[in-house]
Amino acid sequence: MATNTLIPFEATHPGTLIKDELEVRHDITQKDLAVLLGVQPSFLNEIIKGKRPVTADIAILLEKSLGISADYWMKFQSQYEIDCAKIKEKNIAKIKLIEIWNIIKQYVPVKFFSKKGYLTNDLSSNIAAIQSIYSVQSIDGLINKFSEKKFAFFKKSEKLQIDEKNMIAWTSLVEYEAKIKKTNTFNFENLPQLSKELREIFYNNNNTLELVDKKLAQYGIKFLMINKLEKTPIDGYSFWSENNPAIALTLRHHRIDNLAFTILHEIGHIALHLKDNKEIKFLDLNKIEENDFENDANLYAQEGLIPTNSWNDLVQNYLPLNDEIIYAFSHKYRIHPAIILGRACFEMDYYGVKTNIDRKLY
Repeated sequence: MATNTLIPFEATHPGTLIKDELEVRHDITQKDLAVLLGVQPSFLNEIIKGKRPVTADIAILLEKSLGISADYWMKFQSQYEIDCAKIKEKNIAKIKLIEIWNIIKQYVPVKFFSKKGYLTNDLSSNIAAIQSIYSVQSIDGLINKFSEKKFAFFKKSEKLQIDEKNMIAWTSLVEYEAKIKKTNTFNFENLPQLSKELREIFYNNNNTLELVDKKLAQYGIKFLMINKLEKTPIDGYSFWSENNPAIALTLRHHRIDNLAFTILHEIGHIALHLKDNKEIKFLDLNKIEENDFENDANLYAQEGLIPTNSWNDLVQNYLPLNDEIIYAFSHKYRIHPAIILGRACFEMDYYGVKTNIDRKLY
């Protein structure tokens, strides 16, 4: 019974069996069989070539002529017609899949998802994978989602060069991976302690990304690192995923100070903004114009990385800055020197001063 569900690559016409029988039998030719059947040789030739069906009348005559039952010939013909119908249906389904995939390629960076291992050589599976990642049920849903998010990105800033296809792909993949990622229970009241423990991880700067991932998971925050695509000027993304907040980074700059500030900035969004509105999402783009949300998150990050009392101590007792002074301050408060340097550059215009402080992420 199982074989009945299989679809052959090519349907086999009963005329093939007639040809095979004539080839192995030395006592009868195709012309002789035509005479026995009472048909023209050209008529029989068309049956052998699959251009004519084996009818009930022909099946009875074949039984008498070749000793193969009429019932067998009719079943053979019936199976041929069923196989033809299945192949036609299969081809129609293939054509539909190809049409859908051609539309998907207009909206989805297929190579990106192939490199990520989400796509195979099976179109049906690939279409299902894209629909899952983009959280849509149909191609119409994908197109609608593209239109909605495209508007949202340009609403943020018209000054940035943004590839809408890549931007939507990145955010969709982040939300998809966050949804399937498991972590501990989250509690807003634990965020101040989390900042302290992250500051210690940043200070040591050893196996930092793995330790940050474990620490955020311990406190119930989903953490993802997904490289950006072309023309996707993203630093970080914070949003609510299922029962937990989530943070995603692109690591555009492989620096400890950039990593530390971006993470605390996104935690700032969680602490200050997502607490009262779990529907809002914060996509922090490079060089975007500041607003109240971003300013609040920036201040949260500054305070989390270098508390106000520590920074006041620096301003009052450690100026003018040089590498030696920064290292001394770093050791006193267990704050990575690159983080101190980064804030000094931002607030004190320290960019032009020569420094040997290592800002690389380890």
